[in-house]
Amino acid sequence: MDVISKIAQLKKEKQAVILAHNYQRPEVQDIADYVGDSIELSKRAAEETDAKILVFAAVDFMAESAAILNPDKKVLLPSSGARCPMAQMFPVEQVKMWKKKYPKIPLVLYVNTLAQAKTECDVCCTSANAVEIVNALDTDTLLFGPDNNLAFYVQQKTDKKIIPIPPGGFCPTHLLFLKDDILSLKEKKLNAEVMVHPECNPEVQGIADFIGSTSQMCKYAKNASSQRFIVVTEIGLLHRLKKENPTKEFLPAYEGGVCPNMKLNTFERIYLALKTEQTEITVPLNVARKARKALEKMHALLS
Repeated sequence: MDVISKIAQLKKEKQAVILAHNYQRPEVQDIADYVGDSIELSKRAAEETDAKILVFAAVDFMAESAAILNPDKKVLLPSSGARCPMAQMFPVEQVKMWKKKYPKIPLVLYVNTLAQAKTECDVCCTSANAVEIVNALDTDTLLFGPDNNLAFYVQQKTDKKIIPIPPGGFCPTHLLFLKDDILSLKEKKLNAEVMVHPECNPEVQGIADFIGSTSQMCKYAKNASSQRFIVVTEIGLLHRLKKENPTKEFLPAYEGGVCPNMKLNTFERIYLALKTEQTEITVPLNVARKARKALEKMHALLS
């Protein structure tokens, strides 16, 4: 029996579902029950009332969010080394320091943070809903972290004052995309629209035809009349875009635009995770309770 068949058998025996982020390896996306961004997957997991095990093919903070929103389910991260560098940049101790510096200003934290950090914020946001969350808050000034580029993007869409914290917070993968490389590619590929993730730097955002999260890019590409797109985000998204739009052309802005942490999840690791039920992601109850409030407020502000 091959690995894929073994995975399917274990899923059935253990009432498990596999959730894969848009940046996962193509073959992992193909065996997943659901593919999407982090919050889409966590919400989907909560709707899986019959599932007892969630295999989260992603990185650490996403598995933590799934565990927080699904306390009655076992959440497994196939590769314990799959960590988000951005989330590591803003530990809870630093969050507390900035809150102390600005004690009366609300704090919005990107979901790309660890559970401990989320306990100190007023509300979470995603790259898809950051503008809506900021505009929904009853304040003229707010702290926003840890991605300075996402903060820049939101600042262009609101009259409120945004204080990005910590200075220099970023996604290493999205900094690999450069304006000149994209313009050079666009000269060769006439009529291509440039889709850019808001974690990219302001220069790159400035040449975009469309800026949005991975889920927003998928929706935009499907509905747009254009037949050719330059995709400025982690290369894993191209697999989903091509599957959903087989008649359209999708070009990577940079072939090396890879998040090595996202690519740690493989068939073999998913199989072992199901077989051994390791590595289980757990969040202490007191931490989960506080972090859940920030995630639930995000959903409440959008309803």
